[in-house]
Amino acid sequence: MRESGGRGQGPGRGAGGAGSQGGPGAARRTPGGPGRAGRQGGSARSEGTGRPASPDNPPRQPRKRPDPLDLPFGPDDDPRARPPRDDDDLPPSDDAPPTPGDRRSPRGRPRPDTGRTGGTRGRGDDEPGARRRPPREDDRPRGRAAAQSRDPGPRTRTPGSRDDAGRDDHGRSRRVPADRDHDRMRGRVQDRDDRRTFREGRAGEARTRGRQDDAQDRGGRDDDARARGRQDDDGAPRRPRPGERDRVPPRRPADGPRGPRGGDVPPPRGPGRRPPAPPRPPKPPLVLRLGSPRRRINIGLIGMTFVLSIFAGRLIQMQGLDSKVYEAAAVDQRRHVETIPAKRGSITDVNGHDLAVTVEARELSIDPSKITDVGVRAKVAKVLAQQLGKSEQDMAAKLARVDTRYQRLASDVDPVVASRLLRASIPALSAKKTYRRVYPAGDLAGSLIGFVGDEGKGLIGIERTSNKLLAGRDGRQRVETGRDGQRIPMTSSQRTAPVNGQDVRLTIDRDVQWAAQKSIADQVEESGADSGTVIVMDVRTAQIVAMANAPELDLGNWRSAPASSQINKAAADVFEPGSTNKVITAAAALEARMVTPDTVFRVPDRIKCYDRVLRDAHAHAAESMTFRQAMAESSNVATVMAARKVGSARLYAMLKAFGFGSTPGGGVPGAEAGLLPDYRKWSGSQSCTVAYGQGVSVTALQMASVYQTIANGGVKIEPQIVAGTTDASGRHVPAAPGKQTRVVSETTAKEITTMLESAVGEEGTGHLAAIPGYRVAGKTGTANRYDAALGRYDGYTASFVGFAPADAPRLVVLSVLQNPKNGHFGGQLAAPVFKDVMTFAIKSKKIPPTGSTVAPVRTRTGE
Repeated sequence: MRESGGRGQGPGRGAGGAGSQGGPGAARRTPGGPGRAGRQGGSARSEGTGRPASPDNPPRQPRKRPDPLDLPFGPDDDPRARPPRDDDDLPPSDDAPPTPGDRRSPRGRPRPDTGRTGGTRGRGDDEPGARRRPPREDDRPRGRAAAQSRDPGPRTRTPGSRDDAGRDDHGRSRRVPADRDHDRMRGRVQDRDDRRTFREGRAGEARTRGRQDDAQDRGGRDDDARARGRQDDDGAPRRPRPGERDRVPPRRPADGPRGPRGGDVPPPRGPGRRPPAPPRPPKPPLVLRLGSPRRRINIGLIGMTFVLSIFAGRLIQMQGLDSKVYEAAAVDQRRHVETIPAKRGSITDVNGHDLAVTVEARELSIDPSKITDVGVRAKVAKVLAQQLGKSEQDMAAKLARVDTRYQRLASDVDPVVASRLLRASIPALSAKKTYRRVYPAGDLAGSLIGFVGDEGKGLIGIERTSNKLLAGRDGRQRVETGRDGQRIPMTSSQRTAPVNGQDVRLTIDRDVQWAAQKSIADQVEESGADSGTVIVMDVRTAQIVAMANAPELDLGNWRSAPASSQINKAAADVFEPGSTNKVITAAAALEARMVTPDTVFRVPDRIKCYDRVLRDAHAHAAESMTFRQAMAESSNVATVMAARKVGSARLYAMLKAFGFGSTPGGGVPGAEAGLLPDYRKWSGSQSCTVAYGQGVSVTALQMASVYQTIANGGVKIEPQIVAGTTDASGRHVPAAPGKQTRVVSETTAKEITTMLESAVGEEGTGHLAAIPGYRVAGKTGTANRYDAALGRYDGYTASFVGFAPADAPRLVVLSVLQNPKNGHFGGQLAAPVFKDVMTFAIKSKKIPPTGSTVAPVRTRTGE
């Protein structure tokens, strides 16, 4: 057997007995030795059967509790009588200071007790500095019941064998292998954490029940230890040593007998009787471990931090980095630029009569998304169509566009009509102040004046060519508006005042224009012509007094007018002039001094020119006639004879000098240059036909300019249509005069004038153009008409152009009819128009007759 007294049991082993002294003098464990008494004392203390009190062995007084600040117990607290505390369940601490008799390893940990049989030796649980470990389910005594629970099968036990509870057949404690105590100590440390978790999960009830079970468990273990002590010491009682005490008070019945020191008297034991196994502690309830709250809180905080960081980053971006961008966007959202339309200037005639004016109007718009009911929409469309003069289908189509919030209904509504519609309580109808163009004269000079589109820009005529002057400059106003479009009060605004357009004064005389337009319209209708043109021009200034077309464009209904009526035919339509072009051939011959007015030609009624035979308008026998007579009778053959004397180059130069092949200046809308091929490209017959106006194309404006040059003494002036403008103060600013160019000498011009005056005489082809009391000079023209649609010549062009008074020219009048059906000669169809328009014009201008008579001239040979 191993020595137990030599190790020194210390005060934890109980008072009394030589074995408690420790050291070398301790006796070995032999029957009746001192060590036995020490062990017996320990057993007697545990079982309540120690030595009786005597003077030599007085009863042990309760230990005084040390100061709570220094010792684990209070001064009046008996460890055996105090109830168990939570800290009693804690395992021994390695950091606790060593107590007397406590043997520790060099590192301060208690060494295992090798002096006891079957396990390690340590301090008693009641020794100073000792800590009680928490009870474990494995620490309960392993009795018969435990053995039976582990091995439910029947077992046969022989004398001297040991059961699983640690006792042999004689009831003595058996030694437990050291490795089992080692496992027990390791399990204690593991149970500590489990007990702590269990105690935290349970409330006060679990803690109280745990202390009770722990006391019972410790009592069971003490019984087991005492049994082993009795077995080792052969049942000799041991006197407790001074300072030695039990871990916990021994379990006893409530009314059982007590020992000399108050301990319970254990029941008598026999050789074959074992003490009952201690009750098994209740199993802890199953605790459902939900996750750690701290972990959930941390995860939640991390998520919230991430989300808040996103918001913070976005806030920094908006408030810091992109603040200027968002500020500008906000300003643009509430700031709107409103256009203040400028009032368009008026177009007047030479006397200031309005031909086109601008009046105040309203622009009506509607929000179709506000009218969702089909029945209401139909009623609204009907009302709008009646008041605005538009089709009901058009209004219904605009109202049906419910996907938009703005639909313009009309932009030139009269203010009275707009007010009437606004009072009709039409949903989502709004009106905006604007202007509309009005043409008081209707179709008077319609194609010349032109019209303005819905966007306020001129599309054709003077409205287009003078749009910059007429339109002016719109103003702008910057305002801040709210969500509903209303202006925000007390906000800054910038306003640029509009600049109204200037008034444009034309050279047109309203009265003469009316007369010319009426006369040509009547003749077109009577002759069945496709169209007709009249131009009245002032000889001294080349200002256009009238420019009429038939049919004329009605400016009050220009949207429904055909496209052909929107062309200013007087300046845009080209045609072959015919005999009216003979004055240019005469001017070239006279200027070249190849002929004179009295030069005699032997004139047949036909002439061969290369591969073609050219004829006069009337068949006649070959006769001699002067050049003046040939012009009066409009002989083609005599004109070709004179052109041959001049040559193609000189004739071409004269045509260019009179303006053929170039666009006339003066700002006449739609003016065309005509067609004048280079003489080097003329064909053989074309060199002859150009002399009497075939093979070359001109406009009515170009031909009127030719006769203005002759009437003005050979000086050509660019035609003028704009007399001037009127500024904002109402002051009239006249237009610059047209460019003047001398084409022929004054002598040549006068000689040609006398020849033209003979053509209006009784024997001339233009006698229907004669005006009583006035000397008139003019020339008829009849030419084959080239039809571009057919690609060939078809029909005729009848024309007449002249001026009066012939001896002091003031006005030039030209009349042209295209493709007449009832006749085709110019002297027959166009000359009467000339007479009517010239008569009205000289009276309107109050041009008196000169009173002179025609000087006698030689018209025929032999006179």
